[in-house]
Amino acid sequence: MSSYRQHLYHIVFRTKDSLPTIKQNNVNELYSYITGITRQKNSHLYRINGVENHLHVLTDMNPSIAPIDFVRDIKVSSSIWIKKSNLFPAFKGWAVGYGSFTCSYRDIDRLIQYIKNQQEQHKKISFEEEYRDLLLEYGITPDEKFFP
Repeated sequence: MSSYRQHLYHIVFRTKDSLPTIKQNNVNELYSYITGITRQKNSHLYRINGVENHLHVLTDMNPSIAPIDFVRDIKVSSSIWIKKSNLFPAFKGWAVGYGSFTCSYRDIDRLIQYIKNQQEQHKKISFEEEYRDLLLEYGITPDEKFFP
């Protein structure tokens, strides 16, 4: 008998101080770089997108990697790449912390569409509102000291 697995994660992380430093004119290069990191980890990236102050990543993560290590490697590697590439000159780094949520494969189409529509979503609500809503949706009580 073969071994089968599916570990779908919705990961969200923001820029340092939520500053709008990820300008949209160069995001395809950043997204390609993060896609490469994901492939190196023998994981599959279904969708990546974001706005100027945060990113969403939907990935099937290789089970040999702890989520904390996966996110750390993406944030550290992409931060170094961003600073070397000079594509986002105002970028100061990623914020400490992140959201990592396990998801059902049954929801993949809805999640892909949600991540794909980030620009439209953030014409209506802030990152903080979105993040609080995500925490509640995934059954997590937000610590209000982290929300203005």
